[in-house]
Amino acid sequence: MPRQSNSDFVEALARGLAIITAFSPTATTLSVSDAATRTALPRPTARRLLMTLEKLGYVRSNDGLYTLTTKVLELGTGYIAALGIWEVARPHLEALVAQTGESSSMSQLDGSDIVYVARAPVPKIIALSVHIGTRFPAVATSMGHVLLASLPRAELLRVLRTPSQSGVIPRIALSRRDLQRELATVRKRGWALSDERLSLGIRSVAAPVRDASGTTVAAVNVTVHAAETSVAALKRRHLPLLLSTADAITREWVNLARLPVPDPLAPT
Repeated sequence: MPRQSNSDFVEALARGLAIITAFSPTATTLSVSDAATRTALPRPTARRLLMTLEKLGYVRSNDGLYTLTTKVLELGTGYIAALGIWEVARPHLEALVAQTGESSSMSQLDGSDIVYVARAPVPKIIALSVHIGTRFPAVATSMGHVLLASLPRAELLRVLRTPSQSGVIPRIALSRRDLQRELATVRKRGWALSDERLSLGIRSVAAPVRDASGTTVAAVNVTVHAAETSVAALKRRHLPLLLSTADAITREWVNLARLPVPDPLAPT
C-alpha cells in the first residue's frame, strides 16, 4: 500500500480498509501471509489488523485462515440506503422478473468496475455467482457499457486506465477501438448487450437509469442463460420490458428527488 504524505491522512484506517478489500470473489479465504502479500503490508501489521477486525466482528478465523463476515455489508448498505436505490428499484425489478422469468439487477460504476447495488434473482445456475457488492469489469458487461457510454471522453479515458478490482478476467476482451465503437452504438440506441463476453453462457441486456438532469446514475439489466435464450429472443421478448422498467425507475427516482427534505433543526 503506497504511503501518503497528507497530514490529515489516517494510515491505520487506510491499512484496515486495505485488508478488507484484499478479500475478493476469487480470494474469499486469506492467511496472514496472503493478506500481507495482497496489501503490500508487513506480515506483523497484517496480522494485527486481521486480529483487530476479528474482534470488531468483520472477519472470523479458523485454523489460521480468515474470512469476511456479513458485518462488512454494513459498510456498504448505509450508502445504498442513503440513496434509496434498493427501495426505489426493488418493486420494479421484481415486477420485471415476474414478467421475464429471468434475473434482473442494478449496478453503478466504481473505478473501472460495475458494483451490484440491487438484485432480484431467479433460481438458475449460471457460471458466476452474483450478489449485492459483486464487482465485474465494466468493459465486459452490458451494464458496464451503459455506464461507460454515459461518461465524458476525458472521464472515460481515465476510467479505462484504472485497473479492475473485481478479480474476474473477461472471456472476451475488446480492443480499445472496438470498445469505442460499441459505446458509440450504446449512446445512439440507448441500451447495451453483452453476448458471453464476461463468461461462457451469460448473456444480458442493460439500460440506463437517469436522474433529473438526465445524467446516467445506474444501469439495470436482464440476464439469461445463453443455452436457453438467443440474442434475438433476448431483444424481442425482454428488451422492451427492460426499457420500460428503466424508465419507470427513472421517473420514480426523479420524483423522489423533487420531494422537499424536512429540516431537522426547523421549529415544529
